[in-house]
Parts: sequence; structure tokens; C-alpha cells
Amino acid sequence: MSLIKKIKDKKVNFEFNKEYIKVVTTKIANNDAQFISNSFKEMHPADAADIIEHLGQNDRESLIKLNNFNIDPEVFIELNESIQSEIITYLSSESIVSLLKNLESDDAIAIFENVDEKDKNDILSSLPPKDRFALLESLSYPEDTAARIMQREFTAIPSNWSVGQTIDYLRDNKDLPEEFLEIFIVDQEFKPIGTVPSSKVLTTPRETKMLSIMSESQLLIPVDMDKEEVGNVFENYNLNSAAVIDKTNKLVGMITYDDVLTVLKDEAEEDTLRLAGVGDEEITDGVFKKTKRRFNWLLLNLFTAFLATWVISLFGATIEQMVVLAFLMPIVASMGGNAGMQTLAVTVRTLATNDLTKNNFGKNIFKEFNIGVLNGIIFAIISALIVQVWFDDSLLSMIISISMILTMIVAGLFGIVVPITLKKMDIDPAIASSVFVTTITDVIGFVSFLGVSAYLL
Repeated sequence: MSLIKKIKDKKVNFEFNKEYIKVVTTKIANNDAQFISNSFKEMHPADAADIIEHLGQNDRESLIKLNNFNIDPEVFIELNESIQSEIITYLSSESIVSLLKNLESDDAIAIFENVDEKDKNDILSSLPPKDRFALLESLSYPEDTAARIMQREFTAIPSNWSVGQTIDYLRDNKDLPEEFLEIFIVDQEFKPIGTVPSSKVLTTPRETKMLSIMSESQLLIPVDMDKEEVGNVFENYNLNSAAVIDKTNKLVGMITYDDVLTVLKDEAEEDTLRLAGVGDEEITDGVFKKTKRRFNWLLLNLFTAFLATWVISLFGATIEQMVVLAFLMPIVASMGGNAGMQTLAVTVRTLATNDLTKNNFGKNIFKEFNIGVLNGIIFAIISALIVQVWFDDSLLSMIISISMILTMIVAGLFGIVVPITLKKMDIDPAIASSVFVTTITDVIGFVSFLGVSAYLL
């Protein structure tokens, strides 16, 4: 079986990737653009993009600059954003213009944003007026809005048309999107009034009026709606596509489920990275760039660590009285920190999906209190038994039991209160919550353990 046939028959796995990358690297060195172009044509665009991503940076640059090699637009949009940004620096203005002209408007705007500022005007002037207007119009809206992810290629027909007229229009019009599931019905002012599934058009007699088979219940997306909110709308209502309207309620574009999946994926990844304090870090970033991004977070954690140490120092006399306390207090703080982070992760997610509201806020606080009590009791018993067997000291077992319950309750409560408070202060809870929750649980853990010890000893 030929190498190309293997690629065509199955998704490229990691081991096969390594084998094929060696072949591609050799062909690049031999300036064999034809082999690479033909191979990529027989692959799924995502597989071709995967091969390009796994090349070394120098080989990637050599590939893009090979004579007679032009990267396919469908392959380009499958590349991760950092690789796209890198490749754009290797492309001529003419090649970028060619890419933009052959992509749907939502993909084109995502690529154009990565173009160097000094080259944007030249590229815009080289685009057809229609494409240039679409880019400029999209750029006039904030980055995180529906306008940035919508495509301006959609199918809309007047409300008085018949099914036959619609079918003839769809066959003759070359400016329609390559794929669409719904046809938008618009009134005389180009305001959407309903939708008709494309499958229904094909199964309905030609003389039937589109108005009679359309669905009036549709969700309209304003151009300035936050794209994360768009994702929530699609998720809540199981939408395949939705019309995007401007401030005058006129139809200006549509958003499809694949665009929304990308948004939800990006938001989830972003929240995960921010919870860890690494921001929008990419695997291709250099050592100094990554160090700079992580520095502020680690510096803040250093100060909070000193705060926890200062709290411990307040109970120096108690620790001197029973040195074993120094061995055990990290257990309580660690358990509290982990419990708090569990609640925090769930809360940040529910905030992102708008599942946490004013109506269920009190209920969730009470739920987290009960979880804290239950977990506190369970782990208090486990810890007390271990301490009793280890040190044979009933008082020490009682101390760790009481402090474990207090710490777990506080951890659960602050895991939900902190991100909600930050959200109300217009601070992204994914960025700042973890350091506050960790600090609070550490301090409370030490205070409860050492405080109970000081009281009972």
C-alpha cells in the first residue's frame, strides 16, 4: 500500500506522523513541491495541517517558500492560531490576498487579524470591493462579538417566493455558501421573519409558497452580542445556525454550529489556562515570552505564601509546645486548598455557561456548605484515625478533626463566593480566583488548626 494511500484511508496517528514528516522533510530539502502538493490534496485538510504543525520551524518556512507550492485555504484554517501567525510572515501579500478571497468571511477575518499592521492597507486595496467591505465592516466591531465569527455568505429569499422560484435561485446563484442547512425568509426591508430547512424545500411541491412552510420561531443574534453568549444560546437551544442582525434588525450574516464549537472550545481552553495563571500561552512561544507571562502570577503567589507563613508565625509558641503540629498542619491546608479548587472549577464553568443565576445562587451556596460539612466529617474521621494510630494522642486527633471540618466548609464556601464576587466587580473569575481561593484556604487552614491547638493545649 502506498504512503499516500495510507493517509487517505485513515486518520494520521502520531507514529505514522513521524514517518511521514521525515518524508516531507526530505522532499522539502529536494524542492519537490509537486509531491507534497499532491499528497496534501489526497488528505483531509486537518491531516495536512497536522503534518505542517509537526514540522520544525525552519522546514515549515522552507515549505511555504517553495516554488510552485501554494498552501490550500482549507488546510490553512485548520492550523492552530500560532502556526497561522507564523506562516503569514512567510507569505507574500499576493498569497494572503488569494487566501482571503477563497475563504468564507468569518475565516477571512480571523486570518486578516494576524496580518502585520503595515501590510493590511496594501492587502485591503488588493481585495475585491465586496470582500474589502466585509472585512472592514467586521473589524468595526469589538473582537469578542458575534460580528467577528459570523459569515456574510448566507441564503435569504423574499417571503412571497414559491418553492420553485427558490430552487431555481439556489441552482443559478454562484455566491451562496458551499453548505447551508437553513434558508432565511426576509421581508421587504430585509428583516428575517422565519426559516425553512433546505431539506424541506426539496420535498415540497414547487408551487407551494415559502411563507406557508417557514418556521416563525427563530433566535436572532445581534451583531454586538458577546460570542461566548452566542455559544450559550446555541448550546441551550440546540441550534444548527442562526441569523445575525444589525441595529436596524436587518439580516447581515449567519453563525453556524461549527463556528460556535470553536468558540466554546477556545473559551474552555482559555479558562483552563487562566486558572493556572499562564494566560494565552502557546506551545510555540519562546522561553522568555513564557517566563514573562508566568512571572506576575508566580510573584503574586509568592506574596500570598509569605502571608500564610506570617499567620503560622503568630502561633510560634503553640508549635514549640507541641512540635508535631508542624508536621500535621500542611495536611489541613492542602485538603482545604484542593476542596476549594474543586468548587472553584465548577463555579467558573457555571458562570461561563450562565447556569448560575440570582435565583439559584442561595441554593448553591447552601449546597456547597452541606458538601463542605459532609466532606469535612468524612476526612476528619479518616485523619483522626491515622493520627491516633501514628501518634497515639486523642487530643491531637480531636484537633485535626475539628480543624478539618472548619477548613473544608470554608473552602467550599469561598470556592463559590470568590469567583462570583470577582464577576460582579467585572474581573474575569478565571484569571484571579484561584490565587485568592488558595490563599484563603491556606490561611483558614493554618488558623483553624493552630487556633484550635492553642485553645485546647
